[in-house]
Amino acid sequence: MTEQVETTQQTLPDQVNLTDVAAQKVKALLQQEGRDDLALRISVQPGGCSGLRYQLFFDERTLDGDVTHDYDGVSVVVDRMSVPYLGGAVIDFVDTIEKQGFTIDNPNATGSCACGDSFH
Repeated sequence: MTEQVETTQQTLPDQVNLTDVAAQKVKALLQQEGRDDLALRISVQPGGCSGLRYQLFFDERTLDGDVTHDYDGVSVVVDRMSVPYLGGAVIDFVDTIEKQGFTIDNPNATGSCACGDSFH
């Protein structure tokens, strides 16, 4: 079991924020893949039980209108259509006995489903 570490990182309300723990996990995953040309892309798509769902994946593409931020050497990319839904959102990585994976805390979501992958 990994110890949970409290971060003091400031979140910016107009962009997606990546915690230090999540940035380190992304770096480790990219090292496993042997790729340094990929960015972490987060987008919002229609679907899911609450109306919208998150997509989080590695991407080598650059799309017109992308917004990119660098977090300790990790590029986080959001497409222009998803930006309004994700301002102030925080991507974290949890590793506990109950749950392991990336989480998204989104202040723009007015409700979500039980799985946490879908929101409105």
